Amino acid sequence: MEEIVGVSSCVLGDMASRPNFGLNELDFVFSTLVVGSILNFVLMYLLAPTAATSGAAAALPGLFASCPPGHMFQPGAYSMIDRLGTFVFKGSTFSCVGFAAGLAGTAISNGLIALRKKMDAAFEIPNKPPPTVLNALTWAIHMGLSSNLRYQTLNGAEFLMGGALPPAAFKGSVVVLRCLNNILGGVSFVTLARLTGSQKAEENQAFAGEEEDDATTVKLLPKRVRTAEPVAQAAESAADFK
Repeated sequence: MEEIVGVSSCVLGDMASRPNFGLNELDFVFSTLVVGSILNFVLMYLLAPTAATSGAAAALPGLFASCPPGHMFQPGAYSMIDRLGTFVFKGSTFSCVGFAAGLAGTAISNGLIALRKKMDAAFEIPNKPPPTVLNALTWAIHMGLSSNLRYQTLNGAEFLMGGALPPAAFKGSVVVLRCLNNILGGVSFVTLARLTGSQKAEENQAFAGEEEDDATTVKLLPKRVRTAEPVAQAAESAADFK
């Protein structure tokens, strides 16, 4: 359920932030879908409380041993430095997962598109496929900063709502917040991908037809003017003769 809701909301936000609701950039949307599916699965696997990991999750390793193990807003006698340490540790983890998922997802989506083009010679790719490494680095930055901050804030908000709302209202609020969080994540990733250049839409192709029409109009206009000039001169001569 988490996979369906999370990926669907992320793709919705991704498409909503693209021109023409992403219909001209479906290859980029498909890449986001593949990477997002891998990310959601890996993060749920890492965060799921299991018997094997419950003891290890009680404290963060090494330098971050005194930091909150859950999220930076976790209640307890933690200093600001400790809470920032949790943000850094979780951000590093999210970045590594984002980079790995970005590599795998981009390679899979680009490979499937290349296979489609090989099988169907008439198939035209609407945009240049995103570079695998650059797109993976973009996902790493996005997960380490945007996703990390949003999930930290979301966990803190859920903790506050858990003590203030009845169970039914709390569950409904969590679903709404997580959907909005994933939509915002899709929008922020598209913005970051534009900044890094990992996903660039071919705008020239979209306006090629309009430019050709304008050029044709410009070429035809002088001919019409030249055709009208002899008629106007003949009318003036007739008027002078009278």
